[in-house]
Amino acid sequence: MWNMMCDVMPTIAEDSISQRGSQFSGDDANFEQLMVSMLDERDKLLDTIRETQERLSEIETKYQELEKERDSLQRQLDANLPQVSNMAAILDGSGQGGRWWWFV
Repeated sequence: MWNMMCDVMPTIAEDSISQRGSQFSGDDANFEQLMVSMLDERDKLLDTIRETQERLSEIETKYQELEKERDSLQRQLDANLPQVSNMAAILDGSGQGGRWWWFV
């Protein structure tokens, strides 16, 4: 009876145990490489965010400067425009001549 059980039981190869150990170390290496890649990618993304924020700040500063310039030009137009509009209305008498005034 004991002989029958020995014939039925599979043998355990020592190689399979060492293969499992090397498989785990391979998985660990793959996991470590994945983590390093993810951290590198994160660093690149953070650099890109920093650069984009700096560029946005520069653009906002330029936008504010342009708004000030626009406002200054608008004030100059407003100061000089009533004279032109009044002159056009006087020439035409109906106020419609102002359109021609702009194109002349």
